[in-house]
Amino acid sequence: MNWLSQLFLNPDSIGHIVFVYGFVIALGTYLGRIKVLGVSFGVTCVLFAALLMNYAGIRVNPTVLSFLRDFGLIFFVYLMGLQVGPSFFNSFKHEGVHLNVLTVFSVIVSIAVTIALFFMLGGTITLPQILGVHFGAITNTPGLGATQEALDVMGYQGESIAVAYACAYPLGVVATILSLIALRYLFSVDLKEEDKRLLDEESAANTAPIFFQLELQNSRLEGITIHEARRLIGRSFICSRVLHEGIISSPTGNSVLHVGDIMRLVSEPDDKEALLAFFGRETPDVDLANDKHSPVCSALIRVTRENVNGTRVRDLHLSRLDGVNITRVYRNGIQLFPHKALRLQLGDKVYCVGPERSIARLASLLGNQLQKLDHPNIIVIFLGILLGVLIGSVPLAIPGIPVPLKLGLAGGPLIVAILLGYYGPRIKLVTYTTYSANLMLREIGIAIFLASVGLSAGENFVNALLHGNGPLYVLLGLAVTVIPCLVTGAFARLRFRMNFHHIMGMLAGANTNVPALAYAGMQSETNAALVAYSTVYPLALFLRILTGQLILVALWSFV
Repeated sequence: MNWLSQLFLNPDSIGHIVFVYGFVIALGTYLGRIKVLGVSFGVTCVLFAALLMNYAGIRVNPTVLSFLRDFGLIFFVYLMGLQVGPSFFNSFKHEGVHLNVLTVFSVIVSIAVTIALFFMLGGTITLPQILGVHFGAITNTPGLGATQEALDVMGYQGESIAVAYACAYPLGVVATILSLIALRYLFSVDLKEEDKRLLDEESAANTAPIFFQLELQNSRLEGITIHEARRLIGRSFICSRVLHEGIISSPTGNSVLHVGDIMRLVSEPDDKEALLAFFGRETPDVDLANDKHSPVCSALIRVTRENVNGTRVRDLHLSRLDGVNITRVYRNGIQLFPHKALRLQLGDKVYCVGPERSIARLASLLGNQLQKLDHPNIIVIFLGILLGVLIGSVPLAIPGIPVPLKLGLAGGPLIVAILLGYYGPRIKLVTYTTYSANLMLREIGIAIFLASVGLSAGENFVNALLHGNGPLYVLLGLAVTVIPCLVTGAFARLRFRMNFHHIMGMLAGANTNVPALAYAGMQSETNAALVAYSTVYPLALFLRILTGQLILVALWSFV
């Protein structure tokens, strides 16, 4: 029975480690599906399953535990960054300023609460311990590490701040989620209605292309080509069909126009009036696209060729394909106008109009082989993680701060992933991953991270609660977590009328709380919470690392 004891009791055994992680993640995931008062905690319950297992005596090799914790975190944040990267900068333009202002406000409130509690207790708790509580409450390990290094430089010899951190951390995770739930019920938020409002706002912001028919009445345009007409008006439009002398055709840029022709145009909404004034009058009673006798057909083609990734529409040279026109591009559920400078990305759906043979040639050019999209792009994933870890490890020296700042193993990969997700296609990097694959890998990453945290902290957490200042640390941590969340969330809703999914992502980012982000992401069919989290996370991480050391320097006389 030696094999059985090795499996259950040997912390250095690979079989034991795999068995423990499998059991903890499976149990935690199952418990996370159970609803209490209509609320489920999802993958966060993996943390509590791991805490119980560790307190019960289950151990894992510390080196392996540390590696799996950091690797799981890196995997989660990197894949999240890849997912939100394509829409990150557009979202930042719209809500980025408000989100980051609110993040700064949340950081200030949490610092104010921490300092107020320190002075209110009047010597019951030391400054290093209240800072340990602070970083546990906001689940910020980099800030804890930087503060610990600063304490070492200053010659601090007291109780390790990791004890207070371990007490505040588990309930800090839960308290953030509970604060989100409280805000939801406080403002009677309908999550489905928030999703709808968000999608409507995104549609309005992206100005989806429109199509309409008009009759050419401007005699000065008789005999000119579509290319010349486009140059004269100085507006972007696509002419997908022309009715001339009873025959419908799909024109090219060199096709000649005649007075009386019926044209089907695709343009951006703001250009419609100018196009009508230029060409003639709208003919809403005519629909060239639905003419059964038309020799022109339409098709939806998927971009699956890697060599097309990042290619501009103008570089496809559609004029060589005998009258085929691209009228719309669908990307992540959004319609885009196919202006000449638009860069196609792997996974885009291209709506085209033209003769059947020409469409077939375009399909061959773009790929249109759906099975190719199922293949994971492993190279970009691990290359990005490599670069992210490298950037996250670069020390940034700031005058007056005893320890250099770093983006860390979470901040570096997140920023690299966002940049690759947005700019990757422009430099011919294939960053496309199917949504299901991305979601699965993210869930695996966060589950491994939470299991590792629980398996390393369970014994110390329970012992601290049963002996010493543990209960005090927990209560103080709850105050540091809940008060800033409720105050900032209420302010965001009342002052800025902010979408609740953005509020959840922002609060998770302000607290650098990955499990809270996982919970927020489960509440919406959009990426709104993920985008908000990514928008504020770099600033929040920087401020959390910086402010801990600033508090230490400013209040050192009270140590």
